[in-house]
Amino acid sequence: MWDSILAGPRGANLKAPAKTLDGPFNAWLYAPVAGERAGALGEELRFRVSIPDGLKELAIVIAGARWRAEYEFWGHARLARKLGIPEAVIDAVRDGRRPDFDDEDQALVYDFAKPLVTDGFVDDDAYSRAQRRFGDQGVVELALLVGYYSMVSLTLNAFAVPLPPGVEPSWPDPAR
Repeated sequence: MWDSILAGPRGANLKAPAKTLDGPFNAWLYAPVAGERAGALGEELRFRVSIPDGLKELAIVIAGARWRAEYEFWGHARLARKLGIPEAVIDAVRDGRRPDFDDEDQALVYDFAKPLVTDGFVDDDAYSRAQRRFGDQGVVELALLVGYYSMVSLTLNAFAVPLPPGVEPSWPDPAR
């Protein structure tokens, strides 16, 4: 598992020689077969899906915020900002409010991902809009993104993966 992560796109960001991994990976090393498979799915969803990168990061931020997974939210909110997701949208997601969207695709991702991660379902209107915009493959990828990053968020919470030093939490009560 360690070698496959270091050899993939995530390994490009690690300083050599890497002594630890970030996110859920240190925990997953204790279940290396499942961890490697989870990591491979995450790599596929993060780096090779048809959903545009900014929208993908918005979906991940929505999942991280739902579970108040500090590390998840922090890491992917940074990427979302770099990819053009407005700070006001990220703040509203963090605070549990529906953002005021200027971008219809961002609104569509929110309307699909938020109820899915909150209630476990997507209404017919949001599903139809997503299917028209992203096609069948994209709708499946969007659902998988929300589900996978919910699993990652729960792993991070279960093992109390800390924020990097100097990073302020997004929510006041770490025990939620």
